[in-house]
Amino acid sequence: MSKKILHIAGCDKFIPPYIQFVNENFNSEEHEFIINSGMASGELQSSSNIYLSGNSTFSKLKHYFHLLIKMHQADKVIVHALFNIKIVQILFFAPWLLKKCCWVIWGGDLYTYQLGKRNKKWQINEFFRRPVIKRIGHLVTYIEGDIALARKWYGATGKYQECLMYTSNLYKEYEVSENKKTSINIQVGNSADPSNNHIEALEKLLPFKDEDICIFVPLSYGSKEYAKQVITQGKEWFGDKFKPLTEFMPFEEYLSFLGSIDIAIFNHKRQQAMGNTITLLGLGKTVYLRSDTSQWPFFETKGIKIGDVEMFNSLERYETKENIKIVKEYFSQENYKNQLAKLFEI
Repeated sequence: MSKKILHIAGCDKFIPPYIQFVNENFNSEEHEFIINSGMASGELQSSSNIYLSGNSTFSKLKHYFHLLIKMHQADKVIVHALFNIKIVQILFFAPWLLKKCCWVIWGGDLYTYQLGKRNKKWQINEFFRRPVIKRIGHLVTYIEGDIALARKWYGATGKYQECLMYTSNLYKEYEVSENKKTSINIQVGNSADPSNNHIEALEKLLPFKDEDICIFVPLSYGSKEYAKQVITQGKEWFGDKFKPLTEFMPFEEYLSFLGSIDIAIFNHKRQQAMGNTITLLGLGKTVYLRSDTSQWPFFETKGIKIGDVEMFNSLERYETKENIKIVKEYFSQENYKNQLAKLFEI
């Protein structure tokens, strides 16, 4: 008798490619996807095992009722991020479901403990989240540092399941074309989220403002108000050398953009922008991160060379052939498929 594995997610950009990968590489009859409509709903392929919520109040009520029934029927429930407080509340009031649940940790859903505004709403949400995270059966990520934080902050007792989580984290074979550019292209951050700490990162680049540099800042999603602040400051400090990217790019175009970057600076104080980071490292680029983040020891353990944002004082690039080799092996489609197979079997 085949297993029934239920996936619960909001339709973020990672989800449609993930569903496609699972349906193409595993028995689709064993998998059901109950998805809350979101930014990538239009990218979902039509399939008999995908259920997308509507936007009306009645549709949403029907969606959660359907979800509750399916959670009880499933052999395993994979919860993609714990942002949706309604799903957290379902698990709070039905704790017998927790043992068969796997929490795919995205980062922001964990770090709200540390970085969330500690107002009344945060306190109420944490009241529901704490016992759910503590007792959830499995914790899914490939960043062991995030597991340690879940155990420290929430007393999480679930079993660690190593998994690359989404196709965006896989090594991408891309031939970087040799062009005649003379400038050093620098990427700062990956979104218009204040957690990028753009201004602080741009300050690190001020000593080089008279050099032949171009600073590219992806700001196509996140806070528009914050994006305006970053653009104003960036233009003031660097003039035409500051290049804000405010429009969404198709995947191939974005990959081509990453291929043109020489140095990337990700000044996040938490695990974030891993898809960007992995792609850039796989392309042999020089990447700077904060050394107090949970991904720092992960890269160090793997033998991947990265720079510390706090120590940034040069536009020199480092030798990265070994980085490419390690990224290509670990973040491979084959490794990802094997990890998912283990996750689906537990």
